[in-house]
Amino acid sequence: MTSVQPNHSTYGTDAQLQPSQPDAVLRYADHPRAFAELRMPAGKGPFPLAVIYHGGCWKTGIASQAYMAPLATRWQQEGIATLNVDYREVGDGGGWPGSFEDWAASGRLIEEVAARHRVDRARVTLVGHSAGALPAQWLARADDADGPVGARPALKVRAAIVLDGTGDVGAERPAFDALCQFSAVDPFMGGEPQRVPERYRAISPASIAPQLAELLFVQAKLPAPSEGTRRALAAAAARVSVRENVGASHFAIITPGNPVYTANEPAMLAVLRGH
Repeated sequence: MTSVQPNHSTYGTDAQLQPSQPDAVLRYADHPRAFAELRMPAGKGPFPLAVIYHGGCWKTGIASQAYMAPLATRWQQEGIATLNVDYREVGDGGGWPGSFEDWAASGRLIEEVAARHRVDRARVTLVGHSAGALPAQWLARADDADGPVGARPALKVRAAIVLDGTGDVGAERPAFDALCQFSAVDPFMGGEPQRVPERYRAISPASIAPQLAELLFVQAKLPAPSEGTRRALAAAAARVSVRENVGASHFAIITPGNPVYTANEPAMLAVLRGH
């Protein structure tokens, strides 16, 4: 199938690496954006798997999985299998709960990939840039009945990498809206915290923390999570670490060939490889 290509498909990246063709395009639901691009490294494997969620302020028309393809390709060259996921956003059926439904469904592709390809199921990392930080953490936690899709078990993954994203959407709402330069959080959540406080509580790490061996934040425009948020995240994670890149752009950290990306790549690869 043809991948969705919204306006500005490279969305801020100065891509110095031509994306490779996916080895497969996998579907997880029946709407147009319910797909993920699989890229497999050369060699025998088994390979670590990075499941990548794009940003775009959760607003349709800004971005898709396309702008994460250079990063997925770079990691493919480094021996990491990548699953680059698209999903619905506010304006095409996303937001609360549609985006969460897509993320939960996309997570089930991991078992399909592990069964059919040379992937090490014990070394799966969820990766999210900007707005994609939310699924990268949310999928790794177990929800109760108050969760956006009801009760669900945690997706079994080893680690998560957040690339200039939030650790707690509600607590970091002003900073994220400032990054987007418009109100992004409230439309996505279906209201401000005062109106739907139960929704913000339901996805806060202070309520339920992600179950991870390792959680790495690589920040640029957004500040590091607060000490309180880091403590909450660490409640079910063996290690939470933060790399701050003061003065770097929101996209430099995901653009192969950019000096900021190059400086952070070894730390990312160490997490992806399980070192």
